[in-house]
Amino acid sequence: MLTLLLILLPIAAGVLTLLSGERLAKQVALVSGLAVLGVAIATWLQFDPAAGTQFSFKYAWLASRGISFAAGIDGISLVLVLLTTFLTPLIILSAFNHDYRKPASFYSLILFMEAALIGVFTATDAFLFYLFFEAALIPVYFLAAIWGGENRLKVTFKFFMYTIFGSLLMLVGLVYLYYQTPGTHTSEITAFYALQLAKPVQGFIFWAFFIAFAIKMPLFPFHTWQPDTYTESPTPATMLLSGIMLKMGVYGLIRFLLPIVPGGMETWGTMAMVLSVIGIIYGSIIAIQQSDMKRLIAYSSFAHVGLMAAGVFSYSINGLQGALIQMLAHGINVIGLFFIIDIIYSRTKTRYLDQLGGITQSTPHLSVYFMILLLGSVALPLTNGFVGEFLLLSSVFQYDGWLGAIAGLTIILGSVYMLRMFQKSMFGPRSKWVEGFQDLTMSERAVLLPLVIMVFWIGIYPNTFLKLTEPAVSQLLQMVNN
Repeated sequence: MLTLLLILLPIAAGVLTLLSGERLAKQVALVSGLAVLGVAIATWLQFDPAAGTQFSFKYAWLASRGISFAAGIDGISLVLVLLTTFLTPLIILSAFNHDYRKPASFYSLILFMEAALIGVFTATDAFLFYLFFEAALIPVYFLAAIWGGENRLKVTFKFFMYTIFGSLLMLVGLVYLYYQTPGTHTSEITAFYALQLAKPVQGFIFWAFFIAFAIKMPLFPFHTWQPDTYTESPTPATMLLSGIMLKMGVYGLIRFLLPIVPGGMETWGTMAMVLSVIGIIYGSIIAIQQSDMKRLIAYSSFAHVGLMAAGVFSYSINGLQGALIQMLAHGINVIGLFFIIDIIYSRTKTRYLDQLGGITQSTPHLSVYFMILLLGSVALPLTNGFVGEFLLLSSVFQYDGWLGAIAGLTIILGSVYMLRMFQKSMFGPRSKWVEGFQDLTMSERAVLLPLVIMVFWIGIYPNTFLKLTEPAVSQLLQMVNN
């Protein structure tokens, strides 16, 4: 019942937050987020990596059609549930210094988003997965459209149309797979794994799923909604999009694409790998040219997710393990970096590098936290980003040496745009925009300290999480290769 509790508790908490009134909303939301994290930790402590899917439940939804409300947790699901429940209370706490209008609605949407994300990562029924996949779009749409910047309506409409288009393609693929199941049709994901589909059909299903997940991540060339949406959205919504929501796409590649259409992967996987590597280089080059810090991190995120996808398309244990550990690392780093940019903007009213400088002269604590998260993002050894990036690059190189060499440029390019951002914003002469800049408050340190702890935990003890996922990843690859 722990899986059911993980899904229902954020929904109940969101309703409670909505009813608690504007004055108590953020406190209720934070306590609720911590309660969900507590349940996730309890699940982790009871989880046996070698035992497969656990804490499952199954209730009839459309019983006559073989469709159920069914979910469970394996190692792949667990690390993403832990990431979601760890980051959500930090995202809520990060918003405490802002006076968002209608706070009850604002914080309840974050909790509803958390429930949908957990549902995506734990669903064992394909149509339930689709339901949560779509439900996750609704809260973040309203967060961006109501509390976003000047161009929020135009940007969120583009975001909505992109994701709906991809989701409809995926729905067509799911319906087709459902009708291929023998006898009384079922929508259990494991039943889709057992299907023996002709290669041309697998190619069709491959593209239906790939486009849906590529838009969600996003991958080149399905990314054009991302920079504007990240920039125009309020920072908590940007954190949800970049820290957790894009992981739904990578998770979908692992859970659906690899085991259901291995023939499609054999035919089209190289093209998908090439698109992923193009995204790495393209995103990095565009990031170097950015002056807006928030937009720079948006393109950085685009480059990082390209490397995760490339690891998945290598269909190797290093690639999948690297993608999973990198999802954890990226979520932690990008949340911290967006929060630091929000702190700088709240004190200076600018995010432009040519208007900043000299911040480090009065902010020793901010400087240290900023540098640690930045070094994690550029994959310095003993930080969280190094483990995943090493596994991912090695898997791409084993798949194709030339693609691996090109993807490896991310090490150089990432260092260029990240260190450039730090140098221009934190060092040099103090600009007029940063006069009177104050160091971190206690609530800001409370957000950043857990993130920094995780930077070193994952970097020094990666087996804490790699051991959780390895049995599930090995089983999935065995299924693909048979």
